[in-house]
Amino acid sequence: MNKKKKETDSKAPAKKTGSRSKKFSRLKGFKDINFDEYKYVDLVTKKAVDLATTYGFKRFETPVLESEALYEKAAGKTSDMVSKEMYTFLDKGGDKVSVRPEITPGIVRAYNEHGMLNLPQPVKTLSIGPLLRYEKPQSGRLRQHNQFNLEVIGEASPVADAQLMIIAYNFFKELQIDIQIQINSIGCKECRADYVKKLVAFYKERGKRTKLCNDCKKRLLKDPLHMLDCKEEGCMEIRDDAPQILDYLDDDCREHFVKVLEYLDEFDIPYVLNPYLVRSFDYYNKTVFEFASMPEEDENGVVKKQVILGGGGRYDDLVESMGGAEPAPAAGFGIGIERVISKIKELNIPLKKDHEDIIFIAQLGDPARRKAMLMFEELRRSGLKVRQAFTQDALKNQLEEAARVGAKFSLIIGQKEMMDETVMLRDMESGVQEVVDAKKVSQELEKKLKKE
Repeated sequence: MNKKKKETDSKAPAKKTGSRSKKFSRLKGFKDINFDEYKYVDLVTKKAVDLATTYGFKRFETPVLESEALYEKAAGKTSDMVSKEMYTFLDKGGDKVSVRPEITPGIVRAYNEHGMLNLPQPVKTLSIGPLLRYEKPQSGRLRQHNQFNLEVIGEASPVADAQLMIIAYNFFKELQIDIQIQINSIGCKECRADYVKKLVAFYKERGKRTKLCNDCKKRLLKDPLHMLDCKEEGCMEIRDDAPQILDYLDDDCREHFVKVLEYLDEFDIPYVLNPYLVRSFDYYNKTVFEFASMPEEDENGVVKKQVILGGGGRYDDLVESMGGAEPAPAAGFGIGIERVISKIKELNIPLKKDHEDIIFIAQLGDPARRKAMLMFEELRRSGLKVRQAFTQDALKNQLEEAARVGAKFSLIIGQKEMMDETVMLRDMESGVQEVVDAKKVSQELEKKLKKE
């Protein structure tokens, strides 16, 4: 009896000592950009840079950490971004800093700090980088997301407003995404003040205030213009009867807006007037706009909610209000990279592969590996696009890697090739192989690539 029990015990699994290390996961609202995702990132950012450069914009990047006061001054303390969404903390020096929630304030700070007013005007900047906002994660927009921004500082003409929208329209069109530009004018401080009085009076009429959401009840006291931007159903129903700001524009603001629309008409840029569009920051004036996905219906004929892929507008007073020596009228926009990528995937838009003449170098054995590594560096320095898998031993695995990277030709070096000072040149598409003098590999490859 005891012997049987002993045998049974001997077969029991050994008791584990210690505990398994904790497995970490991403924070909510953040994501990794994996290998496959980068083909979309590269496509979108390359299109942004190439297009903006053609229009005379130059790369300019600002730090991801700035003073909290910078964003409070630019966007307004009562804006949702400042009051609800910024990542703000005290650094080790006791300074209150914020992780960049948007790009424009940093560009304006740099314009003033570096004396860019003395440069030929306008100053046209292109920025692509990460932003962080503590908001509810949604499709195409995470707490950390990337944005493509263009800013034109030092230009008051409505041409600048129109050209920004033309660039954005071309950006989306060349990525095969149809968009609708929604546009409005919120006037200047003077004409907007008269409009806000009328707006407040409208919302204070009997029966209206009680139907507002809690946020709009607060906005009525501190930020009435942004009540127009509320997405709550009850607030939107009341808003439909609200006075429209276009009826209160002064002559200068009206003329500016009309000219912007005339330019868009001239270039056949599709747009719709949206009298409720005000954008979310206090610094905007005159023209404001957003880039929305085209209206679509679901299977029941109900119009789906349009996705906002980006937006911007004019901010003529921001440079001076943030310490600029002189006024510098300006305009700009931002487009969410992740939202654009989501739209490309949703539409199943095929990615066009760049035409690259890739040469793969394979080897068999250590002496051949050393020879192949030297040849790799030689061909790389000559300007050829070479790839390799020198950690692999099996030729089959190496040629599979050559096919995966889309190599046009593979160079194979084995023991026989080492002795003969030759290289086996393989056409990856046809499978045809030929022996080439090792000293003439570069010339032979150039001849074959010219024939393609």
